[in-house]
Amino acid sequence: MIWLILATLAVVFVVGFRILTSSSRRAIRRLSERLAITPEPVESMIDQLGKAQGEEYMRYLERPNEAHLQNAAQVLLIWQVCIVDGSESNMQSWHRRLQKGRLAAPITDAQVRLAMSFLRELEPDFSELNAFQYRYNALFHEDIGVHWLH
Repeated sequence: MIWLILATLAVVFVVGFRILTSSSRRAIRRLSERLAITPEPVESMIDQLGKAQGEEYMRYLERPNEAHLQNAAQVLLIWQVCIVDGSESNMQSWHRRLQKGRLAAPITDAQVRLAMSFLRELEPDFSELNAFQYRYNALFHEDIGVHWLH
């Protein structure tokens, strides 16, 4: 009888957890499938952002429109290249992922500010993010003109 009660509690816990986290998992899956990556890089970033900023990013990612997905992907790009691995090969690899997912675009000032708000617990250097923005846009979006860069 005790085993039946414990099994019932376990099932209720698992089902409840899956229901409570279903929108988050869908949002992460939407971005990771679009970029043809596993969910781990997105989940890792969310974990590293801290509780409040991770939840903010999830709410942002859960929004249904394409612009929010684009911005969330750019934040992931900034995280992966500015925080995780700043090598040229990593930047090119992430740019290719964004291209395949039809999310490659110049990094805007607004996206840098958005990334700064999500990364604020990590206290990134704003000038480094701006330098990355300039470098990325110069390498992959030469035709955008100076107005995108500043």
